[in-house]
Amino acid sequence: MPQVRRVCILAWGGAAVSWELSTPGRLGASLASCAAFLLLATGCALHVRRGLMAELRRSQEIAGAAQRALLRPLPGRIEGLALAAAQLSASRGAAVGGDLYEAVPTGYGVRVVIGDVRGHGLPALGAAAAVLGAFREAAYDEPALGGVLIRMERALARHVRDADGPSEEFVTVLLLQIGQDGSVLALNCGHPWPYLLREPQPLEPCGAVFEARGLGRSPGSGRGGVGKGFAQRGLDVRTLDGGETLPPLGVVPVPDGLVGDDCGQLWPGDVLFLHTDGAEDARDRDGRFFPLRSVLAEHPADTPARLVAGVHAALLRHTGGQVADDVALLVLRSDRSDRNP
Repeated sequence: MPQVRRVCILAWGGAAVSWELSTPGRLGASLASCAAFLLLATGCALHVRRGLMAELRRSQEIAGAAQRALLRPLPGRIEGLALAAAQLSASRGAAVGGDLYEAVPTGYGVRVVIGDVRGHGLPALGAAAAVLGAFREAAYDEPALGGVLIRMERALARHVRDADGPSEEFVTVLLLQIGQDGSVLALNCGHPWPYLLREPQPLEPCGAVFEARGLGRSPGSGRGGVGKGFAQRGLDVRTLDGGETLPPLGVVPVPDGLVGDDCGQLWPGDVLFLHTDGAEDARDRDGRFFPLRSVLAEHPADTPARLVAGVHAALLRHTGGQVADDVALLVLRSDRSDRNP
């Protein structure tokens, strides 16, 4: 729009000057008329620009209010877990997107959700609101994670049915339930598995550590297996693979009777890094993917907020400040000290 306005002003000014100079008469009067035409055009352009800027500010305020209502700020601590989260929209100038996350304390443990709606920006906001609203209600009522997932699926189906025109929306979802004893249950519907960050035990086989603690999978160990090798200095970053991954919500019906896959225990000091696929799929100008795993190993995880800020800044540097897809980051760290590994 700024380029179009500049072209129109220049064209109008050029036409006015040409017309005035080509008509017979005194040169001074012609120049005065040209100046008047140019001043009038500039005033009109400034008036239009002020109106557009005011409308843009109002739209940004509305979008920000909608985003705050959808993704409410997470508390810094829930039942011995420290939390931090951030969201980055791929729509230029927008604060809204199709990513969603939430963490709530329930009688069954702390229940956490992170998800990604197909597409991004305002069109994905309705589906994200429907799924997240269903989670916030069902997380307190349903004894099993499978019941929460079914309620979320029904909410998405109602949203798609009531939407104007054809809709093929689907949502990838990861549900976690962290008990008071640190036990972790998970249900994954097409979403990236989170990373487990743990301080390694020096001079101790990693396989023995993870066999004893029962959480995480080592690279190349295969599903359900535990890798060998000695711990390295710095953070040990591993994928928390809970087993089977279901299709995204909205693709096929969710099976009945799901209770969640056992992912072992979260020990004091352990960190879970949840993210949407926009983080690992982000590319730089040369087409290289964002090395999320390496960045996690390099950044200190002393506080969830600091870890989120570090990864967020590294992602923006990698992409040159413009991501191609929405990105949501959610970090949980166990601060419980009533158990010993």
